[in-house]
Amino acid sequence: MPAISPATPLLLLLAGLLVVPAAWAAAGDQPGARQAVVADQQVPNDVPRMREVGQEPRFSWPLSPTPEVTRPFQQPQTEYGPGHRGVDLAATPGQPVLAAGPGVVVFAGQVAAQGVVSIDHDGGLRTTYEPVVPTVPAGTQVYTGQQIGVVVPGHPGCPVAACLHWGVRRGEEYLNPLALIQTKSDIRLKPWEPP
Repeated sequence: MPAISPATPLLLLLAGLLVVPAAWAAAGDQPGARQAVVADQQVPNDVPRMREVGQEPRFSWPLSPTPEVTRPFQQPQTEYGPGHRGVDLAATPGQPVLAAGPGVVVFAGQVAAQGVVSIDHDGGLRTTYEPVVPTVPAGTQVYTGQQIGVVVPGHPGCPVAACLHWGVRRGEEYLNPLALIQTKSDIRLKPWEPP
C-alpha cells in the first residue's frame, strides 16, 4: 500500500469544496436539487428577480422608514428611448437621505439646478440620489445607512410633498434599484432527497 502524504487530506478537502458547489450549480432546478425557501419577502412581486439583473441583492433603502414607491423603474427600449431610469420614493422635505451601500462619493453638487449625490460601489455599480442638499463632499468614503444629504421638494411629477429619485447603473446600463435591495428573510433548506 503506498504511503499517504500529510498534504493528501487537505487536497481532498479542497477538491471537495470545488466539486460540490459545482454539482449543486449544475443541478439547478432539477428534481431532487438543493432548494431554499424564502419567507417574509418584502420586495414587491413585480420587481425583477436577481437572475434578471445579474446582481446579488446588496443595497438598503435610501430612506427610513421604508418608503412608498411613487413611480417605478421603466427600462428604456433603446439607449436614448423613453423610460424611467430609477425609482421615485415618497419622502418629506428635509428627510435624511442614506447611502444605500458602502462606497465612495464621486459627485455631490448641482446638475441642472438640482442637488445630486452619486456614489460608486464595488462591482461597477453607481447609485444616484436627487433632488437633495448634499451633506458629504466628493471623495468621502461612506457606509450603508450613512446620511449623505437631505431631500428637497421639486422633483418633477412627484405626487406628494417631496420625492427622492434613486437610480442605479452598471457602466451605462440602468438597473432597477428595487431588485438590488437586500431584504431580511428567513431561509430554510428543504431536506435533500437523493435521486
